[in-house]
Formats: sequence, structure tokens, C-alpha cells
Amino acid sequence: MAVSINKVYQKVLALANKEQRGYITPQEFNLFADHAQMEIFEQYFYDIDQFERNPSSDMDDLTKQKTQIFKKFSQTINHGDTIPVEVYKINASFFNPSSDGSTVMVEKLDRDDSNAFHAMINSNPLTSPTKTRPIYMLVSNKIVFYPLETHSLGQYTINYTRKPISPNWGYVISGENALFNPNGSVDFELHSSEENKLVIKILALAGVAIKDVQLAQVAAGKEASITQQQKQ
Repeated sequence: MAVSINKVYQKVLALANKEQRGYITPQEFNLFADHAQMEIFEQYFYDIDQFERNPSSDMDDLTKQKTQIFKKFSQTINHGDTIPVEVYKINASFFNPSSDGSTVMVEKLDRDDSNAFHAMINSNPLTSPTKTRPIYMLVSNKIVFYPLETHSLGQYTINYTRKPISPNWGYVISGENALFNPNGSVDFELHSSEENKLVIKILALAGVAIKDVQLAQVAAGKEASITQQQKQ
């Protein structure tokens, strides 16, 4: 279930007003909201990575579930295609030869290993990429597959995690007031349990933006309290 953009906005305004920190404009809120959502989203993968490295570490049981709506599978892509803007990270790539219908996993070679790649091809035919052992690299935000002769022999696909859509509190102006416009709004894509965390992160960002140290400190204190409650 998504988080209501209007509900978060009203909470942010109410808390900022309670602390007597002034008004946060819709434009400012939308910028902070997008930033806060991405911070929480990226933290999911940091937590998952830490857990996989150390299974004894703490991780919310819901963390992996929270990322599921962002997963896309078997998306066709061609050699030299620009990676779609929505891609956060590629999880896997596959080659599907048209001749036999089999599926082969494609190994990723980091761009920093390009010299190793060329050495691998030129020095030892046994380690060169083949139709049954292809590789891919990301070069200037484009995906390239090797060996080159496979490009006409089948189809490449990728599984990836997409970025969340940017939230937006849409509004219309009535007199001097900005009124909520649901038709022009986009809710947060995060799990409903992240509502309070979004409010607090947005308040913290607002405090930094207006150079209000106390507001940022209030928000940081609330966030620390939530984090501590989640670990209990």
C-alpha cells in the first residue's frame, strides 16, 4: 500500500507549525519528498547487503518485501542500448538463443575490469566469452554484450530494480492559498509503514534548507526514536 502524499504533507506542515518554524511551500515539499523517498529506498538495499554479508545482523523482516514492487523481470534489451532512466540496478541478465530455446545467465564484468576483459579475449581462447558463456558491461550508461556474434543469434533480457516514481503534491492556487489537487498528485511508492519516517526526513531536510538547526535536530531525534522502536 502506497503512502498518501497529502497525508504526509499535512503532517509536515502541522509539525513545522507546532515547532513554529514557518511555512514549507509545495515546491520545497516536493523536492524534499523526492529526496526523502530515495534515502529510504536506498537504505533497503544497504540493509539487505549488510544482512547477506552478516546474517546475524539486524534486518526488518519486511525489508525484502518492501522492494518487490520495484522489481522487473525479463525485460528485452539490445547490445548498445542506453539503460532506461528508471533502472536503479541490474539484478541479472540472460541470453536466450533462438536456436534451441535455452536460457544462459550473462555474467557482468565491471567497467574497471575492461583491461582484464581484453586480455581474457586476446590471451586465452578458453576464457573468451561464448554463446554459452556470454558477458556484459556497462559503458557510458549503455549495455554491451559479448561475444559480438551472439547479437543475431538470440535475445538478451535483464531483470532489474527500478527507482520509485517521484512523488508530487499537486495543488491549485485559490487566493493566497495552495489547495490540494488529487488529479495532479503522485503518492509515495513506499510501504505504508514508512509514513512517519518520510515525515521526519522531510522535516529534517526542511530544517537544513532554511538553516534552522533546531528543526533539523527535532526531526533527527524523532527519527532516532523510530529506529530504536523498530529494533525492539
